[in-house]
Amino acid sequence: MAGAAGALALPALRPAFAQAAPIKVGVLHSLSGTMAISETALRDTVLMMVDWINGKGGLLGRKVEAVVVDPASNWPLFAEKARELLQVHKVDVTFGCWTSVSRKSVLPVFEELNGLLFYPVQYEGEEQSRNVFYTGAAPNQQAIPAVDYLMSADGGEAKRIALLGTDYVYPRTTNRILRAYLNSKGVSDADIMEEYTPFGHSDWQGIVSRVKRFAGEGKRAAIVSTINGDANVPFYRELGNQGIKAEDIPCVAFSVGEEELAGIDTKPLVGHLAAWNYFMSVDTPANAEFKKMWRAYIKNDKRVTNDPMEATYTGFRMWAQAVAQSGTTAVDKVREAMYGQKVEAPCGYTEQMWQNHHLSKPVMIGEIQEDGQFNVVWKTPDAIKAENWSPYIPENANRKK
Repeated sequence: MAGAAGALALPALRPAFAQAAPIKVGVLHSLSGTMAISETALRDTVLMMVDWINGKGGLLGRKVEAVVVDPASNWPLFAEKARELLQVHKVDVTFGCWTSVSRKSVLPVFEELNGLLFYPVQYEGEEQSRNVFYTGAAPNQQAIPAVDYLMSADGGEAKRIALLGTDYVYPRTTNRILRAYLNSKGVSDADIMEEYTPFGHSDWQGIVSRVKRFAGEGKRAAIVSTINGDANVPFYRELGNQGIKAEDIPCVAFSVGEEELAGIDTKPLVGHLAAWNYFMSVDTPANAEFKKMWRAYIKNDKRVTNDPMEATYTGFRMWAQAVAQSGTTAVDKVREAMYGQKVEAPCGYTEQMWQNHHLSKPVMIGEIQEDGQFNVVWKTPDAIKAENWSPYIPENANRKK
């Protein structure tokens, strides 16, 4: 499982499987509603990985079968669908959720029923569960390095930061961390603007106008965006409408990647930024194989790859390695086998799962290009171990990392 990237190629013939019951993989992503713009690709990624593992003979001689449900961007429905996957379909593992509110909705269900969830999206931290493996970034693997970049000479030496987010736990907690971090760097509260909007928000004219005024008060300003879902389309459109260019007010996004940009005219956005742990444009042999695998599965050259897709891919491979190593799909055994699992990830770094249920990951800053891709302008030399408990949240600062 951890072999060379070339081993990813699908064989021409399907192997015969044992008569044992299939191993069931739950897929818990929104295929409708405001988050479908982001989550549908993650459903497709899990289905691709199921196809891939079956092409290699399955797991433990058994076929792997995907069970797909649609929680429809409805947070309470996530919990209902999680319970359905675990109690009705009796899945062995689940890959799912994007927003932190959806993850927190299902968390009690997975803990009650001792299910196993792989969560593939960057998030605010301040959480650790024995029933969740977090394969996206913690704040020290995305948010804090992004702000450091904006305040650096390369990033424009920003002195004022506008924190714009969707109104739920991830943006509010991330921005609480960032405000404390900025304060520690000498940025006063007067130089921090903070605004939140509902999911699916579409009228950005007033907020973008306020950002322009905030940026016109004598200090270099930048935007940090934790806006999620399809609200990004009118937000970026309004940046273009009001002539906000990257050289004037750079915007770095934490939830906008190649998939979200696919529906936007990116010409006015060239030079704006995103902070992730992977970009489709990364030039590595492992990424070339990942993209080849994706195109062969999806049969559409216009479909892109992105960071949460790579995190889903990495998490699936680690789970499969842990199942093969432990010789079972039993959650308690697989959990123990997950610690220390490594994958040569498409980002070009070796990622490792640690006892805190988080991955070591690199950090990358990418500039938006006209074609909707990102040019990597900065990255860490090594993969960074996650700090899921932030030192900038006082009540959690001394918790075991």
